[in-house]
Amino acid sequence: MQEQWDVASSEVTSGSRLSFQCWPSSRLEATRCVAPIGALYTPLKKLPPNCAPPTALQYDPVRCSTATCHAVLNPYCQVDFRSKLWVCPFCLTRNHFPPHYAENMSETNLPAELIPQYATCEYELPSVPDMGPPAFVFVVDTCSHAEELAELADSLQQALNLLPEDSLVGLITFGTNVQVHELGFEGIPKAYVVRGNKEYSPSRVGELLGCAGNQPVPQQNGQGAPGGAPGGAPNAPANQMAGPGYNVLQRFLLPVSECSFTLESILEDVRKDPWPVPSDKRVARCTGCALSVATGLVDLAMPRRGARVMLFTGGPCTSGPGQIVSRLKTEDMRSHADLAKNAESLHKPACEFYASLAHRRQGKNAPAGTATTAAAHVVDVFACSLDQVGMLEMRELVEATGGLMVLGDSFGQSVFKESLRRVFNRYPDDIPEDGGKMSMAFAASLEVLTSREFKVSGAIGPVTSLNKKGPNVSDIEIGKGGTSAWSLGGIDPSTTVAIYFDVTNPGTTPLSSNKRRYIQFLTRYLHSSGKTRIRSTTLVGNWQNAEGQDQQQQQAMANNPVKLSFDQEAAAVLTARVAVHRTETEDVADVLRWIDRSLIRLCTKFADYRPDDPSSFRLSPEFSLYPQFMFHLRRSQFLQLFNSSPDEAAYYRYILTRENTTNSLVMIQPTLLSYSFNGPPTPALLDAESVRQDVILLLDTFFHVVVFHGETIAAWREQKYHEQEEHAAFRDLLDAPQADAQMIMDARFPVPRYIVCDQHKSEARFLMAKLNPSSTHNSPDGGGGGTQVFTDDVSLRVFMEHLMKLAVQS
Repeated sequence: MQEQWDVASSEVTSGSRLSFQCWPSSRLEATRCVAPIGALYTPLKKLPPNCAPPTALQYDPVRCSTATCHAVLNPYCQVDFRSKLWVCPFCLTRNHFPPHYAENMSETNLPAELIPQYATCEYELPSVPDMGPPAFVFVVDTCSHAEELAELADSLQQALNLLPEDSLVGLITFGTNVQVHELGFEGIPKAYVVRGNKEYSPSRVGELLGCAGNQPVPQQNGQGAPGGAPGGAPNAPANQMAGPGYNVLQRFLLPVSECSFTLESILEDVRKDPWPVPSDKRVARCTGCALSVATGLVDLAMPRRGARVMLFTGGPCTSGPGQIVSRLKTEDMRSHADLAKNAESLHKPACEFYASLAHRRQGKNAPAGTATTAAAHVVDVFACSLDQVGMLEMRELVEATGGLMVLGDSFGQSVFKESLRRVFNRYPDDIPEDGGKMSMAFAASLEVLTSREFKVSGAIGPVTSLNKKGPNVSDIEIGKGGTSAWSLGGIDPSTTVAIYFDVTNPGTTPLSSNKRRYIQFLTRYLHSSGKTRIRSTTLVGNWQNAEGQDQQQQQAMANNPVKLSFDQEAAAVLTARVAVHRTETEDVADVLRWIDRSLIRLCTKFADYRPDDPSSFRLSPEFSLYPQFMFHLRRSQFLQLFNSSPDEAAYYRYILTRENTTNSLVMIQPTLLSYSFNGPPTPALLDAESVRQDVILLLDTFFHVVVFHGETIAAWREQKYHEQEEHAAFRDLLDAPQADAQMIMDARFPVPRYIVCDQHKSEARFLMAKLNPSSTHNSPDGGGGGTQVFTDDVSLRVFMEHLMKLAVQS
């Protein structure tokens, strides 16, 4: 009797998905499994009340006393109720319970963190002061056309109404120079103009804005700075000398309730940058300088408090630090070919500049690409332009701070307008404690603890290494490795990090049959209310011990628990993230070869076949979809750079590395639904054969939602049959995919682009490019049913034939 594993249930109960539920017990066996051994973890996922306490526990967690461990008390700890001791499952240390636990605890009266089903617990730390509400700094590009600026101003005015009344807001506009608007100045609009051709440190920003000197804090009802002193502590003592941060909070960053009218009037009057632009030159746009001023402003005012710097840009940076293209129109924007040849002289300095903004507060002694503390200030980029804007160069700044990227064609598009609204999403009112509060969080860090038989290889996602060494850090690095803790910066309920593990137990020391493995994810973050929380999620799992198994059974692999516990969806996403990460340092052709070789080795290990007989090749249900995922990954926009700019490639890859398993799979292998008169909507194969004249197809690629009308359906629609009462069924058929498309778009960030197209028309390319080309212009029989795809790409059938042939070679 084969054991059935419910591989997807852990996503609901703990916010995690593992590639294998049961792990091989030795390093050699783990290497032979080929697929990465890892987990996809969503730190802020709201869990059902039977899997975690409904509200945060209002006390500090109990932690292991070992200096290299500090694991949090969890249901998998052995507890001695008589002597009031607990044994840490990670380092096996015996720890005493605190007195208030020991006095009240018994087998029938357990604290929440020891209740068996509460493997995830969230703690709100009373020992950390309330940091106050977050700040939002809008950084607006005024080089766009007047219509674009009007659309953007309208969206920002709507965004103001979505912010909590007590959150702080600031405004910076930029073109040739940077204008910092003083929202606390009443009467007339007042702005400080800063030259746009140089970088500014936080202290220099304070000097230029007249905030450098110390001034006495005016006494207000016995309290200090409203909304918190510069360090974030509310209730600062009166009569103390205020630093530059206090001045910034009085003049440039004000609560929404106090400055919304001033801000709205400034936005209504925003005009295109007045500096003249010669016809042979691009407009002067100092994006890098504006970002250095904005980050300097929040660093000065609120170094440890949550803040978002939200950049809205309509074109590339052409002046000052971060410049990615010359102002001369005779010089083109960088292409993939230029980057491959290192022919773009501005690319590397721009990357270094934006990276320096991300790591400016981390100190000079921190190794490159690492952080010493979690980033409290998030940088988001909203780019709406038909040309590139420099997302490739800005990606490290966004990634290191946990920011968001949105790429659109125009500020009037729903891709931008709706996405901006969703940044300020709140928890539903019926959620205990957090109902009605913003779902974003700041200053997040993730630490991973493991039991002794395996170590942490690294993480891939919107993370920066915190350079925390320890006994559970592996020498083998995958992604950002060499550490067991990372800064995530800004996170939301969908942010998902991939963690990779390395089984280090040697094959010479078999594990006992009742041995378990333990993983603990500790996420510390600043809630949007200003409180600091820690979420602890502990996972337990089995080891598969090959010792003592019958030789023939091992060869047959029939009841191998490692094989039966494989989660092909999670494994495909973990592999895709590794592939995307490798494209940063390797040629795409080498990454494709690595994917092919890994897939062949995986099939050789886990498939059932007779050597040298491809017709005998069989994959069990646990593995049957995995080759298909790899086929579509090879053809996806993540690895195929044809028809995408460097900015688009960076954008797509960044989104893939922060989304959960389901959304990532939709990106890799889009979903296709078929609508016809023959019955209800049915899932269709992502294949050229699914395209027929009498059907409507709904394609979801995550970034695009396409409603495709077959030739006959389109002709009927053009003849307006759907407007006639006797053809109500046809009207319903036309409406059904549009309603479903709206449901998809309502639940997604960034909002996908919505495309309605007809067979043989130009926009049908969005569908045709994603289909398996089972029938092409080269097909000998004309392709049979369906439609022909004009491509030289191999079809899934040819791909599988080659895979079977290579996998069974002895």
